[in-house]
Amino acid sequence: MRAGLDSSKLHAFIREIGKSAQGPGRIYLVGGATAMLLGIRDQTIDVDIKLDPEPKGVFEAIAVLKETLDINVELASPDQFLPELPDWRIRSEFITKSGEVEFFHYDFYAQALSKILRGHRTDLSDAAALVSLGKVELSNLWLLFQTIRPGLIRYPSVNTTDYEQRVKSFVQENSHEYQRSQW
Repeated sequence: MRAGLDSSKLHAFIREIGKSAQGPGRIYLVGGATAMLLGIRDQTIDVDIKLDPEPKGVFEAIAVLKETLDINVELASPDQFLPELPDWRIRSEFITKSGEVEFFHYDFYAQALSKILRGHRTDLSDAAALVSLGKVELSNLWLLFQTIRPGLIRYPSVNTTDYEQRVKSFVQENSHEYQRSQW
């Protein structure tokens, strides 16, 4: 078991990937790493990432950094658990460029929907924080859910009816908080 990931280790990871990668590419940060960079959390368990396009030499760099920084790195993104949201790349927010590698937050809407699906208290809190920070607008979240709903049949572990109710409940529970934050 590795130590937790804090902001300094995450910034070192970004910096060292940029130094080690042998070509351009994009790395999308997901989950706890996004939450840390947005000030939602102080630490997380691992760095969840999506590579698109994959920077040459990135896996060799990750193998070294896992040991030198004592961190977990996982290839995990919402599109592994849910249908890909249309235009997710456009909505992904730029973080920084290190060397030839660009770092982005994976689409906040996709992250919120995957956190609602998982349903853990921390996940729901993170999703609510994305709303409070203005990264996710509730009516758009609902529309995007409706867009991917037909594709959920390809994800047999997802109970579509239950999931739809979770999204509805999340929108309803957070709409009051969202409206207060707009005053």
